[in-house]
Amino acid sequence: MDITDILNAINRQILNPIIFLLFFLASIYFVWGLIKFLANSDSDEARTEGKSHMVWGIVGMIIMVSAYAILALVTRSFGVDMPFESQ
Repeated sequence: MDITDILNAINRQILNPIIFLLFFLASIYFVWGLIKFLANSDSDEARTEGKSHMVWGIVGMIIMVSAYAILALVTRSFGVDMPFESQ
């Protein structure tokens, strides 16, 4: 077993599932903010809170996409295959 196999296993079994889980949670947070924003059209305070949730959900998704891109860049430099990548 060489370093490429170890990095591939870490990437496939640990890092990618964590990134996708956090992206999913950020998406859920965004949707929750959208629902709160639309459901509370009469309350300015609730709409502001919904906007805040949507903004932080988008920020979280951007961070997770950036983390995946950095991970792809680093793993390609070591010759490790990224899952979900077209060959």
